[in-house]
Amino acid sequence: MIKILMVEDDAIITEFLTKYFTDKEYILTAVIKPSQGLHAIKKEQFDIIILDLTLPEIDGLELCKQLNSLTTTPIIISSARSDINDKLIALEYGADDYLAKPYDPRELEARIKTVLKRTGKIASDENNAFIVNEESSEIFHHNQALVLTPAEYQMLKMFLDNPNRSISRADIANSIDSMRFESGVESINVLIGRIRKKIENDPAKPQLLKTIRGIGYRFAYKI
Repeated sequence: MIKILMVEDDAIITEFLTKYFTDKEYILTAVIKPSQGLHAIKKEQFDIIILDLTLPEIDGLELCKQLNSLTTTPIIISSARSDINDKLIALEYGADDYLAKPYDPRELEARIKTVLKRTGKIASDENNAFIVNEESSEIFHHNQALVLTPAEYQMLKMFLDNPNRSISRADIANSIDSMRFESGVESINVLIGRIRKKIENDPAKPQLLKTIRGIGYRFAYKI
């Protein structure tokens, strides 16, 4: 499950985005003051930071610089300030992306996923950490490279790209090259079984890759 730290002083935006991301099964921690954001990042591990620029105490650009000196957690600037100088300074201070307000929350979510893929941070919870290296087509679990066939890699990556969402067998078959021209049901069951043996503590009682009766499967992060 993706953990977001948001530093934002607009209560309406905070309430709206909190509901949106909570409904999507993200974990969002929202704070108003830069000092609260700095305290949170020292106390807890997050996957990504959403940072406004117009804040109390200090400017968001200065906060971006301070956060970047404390953590490697990716930062997305979310601001009504659209001046090119602000964008350039934010990127210079370590921001990974810059999204000008107003925006559709779906765009913010898409940018979060893109940044996490680019930085190799799919999930960072200490119990079930997975990292995908797309260049080498490798997936690491607990900092160990999993030995995967091409089909297993494609399937597991698909689940990691869509955490906590039910995926039908038909969608699975269509997404894996070797299954596109087959019925795929038996092959999918075999692949699921093999992946479970590689990532589950008890493959007979899966806690990550779960069967959703009548639908397909869901990859569930458990913090």
